[in-house]
Amino acid sequence: MRIDKFLWCVRLFKTRSLATEQVKLGKVLCHGEALKPAKELKIGEEFQIKRGPVLFSYKVLAFPKARQGAKLVSAYMQDTTSEEERKKWLLLQEQLKLTRDRGTGRPTKKDRREMDTFMDWFDEEDLEGES
Repeated sequence: MRIDKFLWCVRLFKTRSLATEQVKLGKVLCHGEALKPAKELKIGEEFQIKRGPVLFSYKVLAFPKARQGAKLVSAYMQDTTSEEERKKWLLLQEQLKLTRDRGTGRPTKKDRREMDTFMDWFDEEDLEGES
């Protein structure tokens, strides 16, 4: 089965075109070498996917006939990513959460409460100044 189709079938990428694009960009490796989208996978073969500084590793167990549900994916591939790489990914995710720009998107519940508290305080000062 083609690597791009396999990646899509086992839900590593949302669309097949996205899987093909990532393979073309050299983000999917086998034995340390970048692959082409038409590369035929074999059962038992291992490949890696680069996502930022993290290298996720997977082993092919079988080939699906079509795109599989999330619960069935474990029958077709095995995640062999090292614990060190997983920790790197979690650290990266935490950093992304901390660097969220304030004011982007809808305010969270906490943001809304802080704004309400501030506005209440501001209104109280106005009332004191008018007396």
